[in-house]
Amino acid sequence: MSLTRRSLLARSPLLLPGVLSDLLAADDPLAPRRSHTRAPAKRLIMIYATGGVSHIDTFDPKPLTGGRDGQGPEKLMGNVFGAAPNKNCGTEVSDIFPRLRGVMDEVCLIRSMKASHFDHSEATLGMHTGSPTFARPSMGSWVSYGLGTLNQNLPGYIVICPHLPYGGTQVFASDFLPAAHQGTRVIPGDQPIANLQSPPGAGRLQQLEVDLTSALNHRHLQVRPHDSALAARIKSFETAFQMQTAAPEAFDVSQEPESIRHLYGLDRRLKGPGADFAWQCLVARRLAERGVRFIELIDTGSRPNWDSHGEMREHADLAHNVDQPTAALITDLKQRGMLDDTIVLWATEFGRTPWREGKNGRGHHRDCFSVWVAGGGFKPGHVHGRTDDIGKYAEEHPVEVHDLHATLLHQLGLNHEKLTFRHAGRDFRLTDVHGRVMTELLV
Repeated sequence: MSLTRRSLLARSPLLLPGVLSDLLAADDPLAPRRSHTRAPAKRLIMIYATGGVSHIDTFDPKPLTGGRDGQGPEKLMGNVFGAAPNKNCGTEVSDIFPRLRGVMDEVCLIRSMKASHFDHSEATLGMHTGSPTFARPSMGSWVSYGLGTLNQNLPGYIVICPHLPYGGTQVFASDFLPAAHQGTRVIPGDQPIANLQSPPGAGRLQQLEVDLTSALNHRHLQVRPHDSALAARIKSFETAFQMQTAAPEAFDVSQEPESIRHLYGLDRRLKGPGADFAWQCLVARRLAERGVRFIELIDTGSRPNWDSHGEMREHADLAHNVDQPTAALITDLKQRGMLDDTIVLWATEFGRTPWREGKNGRGHHRDCFSVWVAGGGFKPGHVHGRTDDIGKYAEEHPVEVHDLHATLLHQLGLNHEKLTFRHAGRDFRLTDVHGRVMTELLV
């Protein structure tokens, strides 16, 4: 039996595990890599609410009293839905998120987030890539590049979304990083990944074709050992072939017990977009279990979304679609012992104005809004930062997008200043030349 370089390295008793992972990663862009430091989190699930969620009506509720009824000269308007505190930690959350309010004792809430831009596409790219104006790799691509994947049969970075958000495919693009680190898009429905299944009877023939293509590609790569694009393309073919078995199993939520499907709302109580998002959240947990490093869930497309310029009551239906599945994801990860090493990030591109716009809506607001993080070593039941009485400015501990990115990478064991890639004559990183690890958010 002939030994490949990979199998020989794997059998060698002289190599430490970290050295082995680095050597394997040299010719496999998705092989597991050593993190810079020991860290609590192994993976990240990002939930993105596209359109700009009103912080005033959700996670930073302001009272609808004291001249804040939208009728005065300044048209100031408080939370139109009512609110109440979590019974354990006291964090106040709007009534449109009753189930999320119930798990806020597991959540580290940031109320003093500042957006990178006031337009949808730019702010969305800023939240995902750290750059609102230039094409840059997404955070998921950086995590995949820095850590690799724990399952060679699945991509290291998967994005589940029924429609593309503002910013299009750039929100999960690898840009100048090797192409293997680009997000793989999954669409809820009967065919989550298009053309994944091979035609009936093509299995043996396809295996021969893949083996021949792989042999020719690797021979070509031997004379071009530094061609990262070619290495990434080879890996993408191999992963695509392996996914034909691994991906359908991961997406098959019928394997879950009825109690779990009920927990997420995958029953008759949630239909349409709500059922889709329930499926997204349950699949996210299944992918996390199977070693996918970065999973993003986008709850809506460009329309309808959270961009409530004309009527804030639109937020209620959107919240109903995501409230139960999102809370269930946290609960499910907790009961499986996975929340400690899984980061769940909920984010949007910016907040909304404290004054009324149109009939009963709000405009874009970049000066303060809310995001939250659960698990992965973040302080549970903690509130960071404070906005003023009307929700216009962050009065305490403002947080920039680069600070959030630096802290998330830190909890995954990645030093944001060392996670770099040489491109166009200089070293690039997710946080550019900015970013501070917010240790005050961490356990």
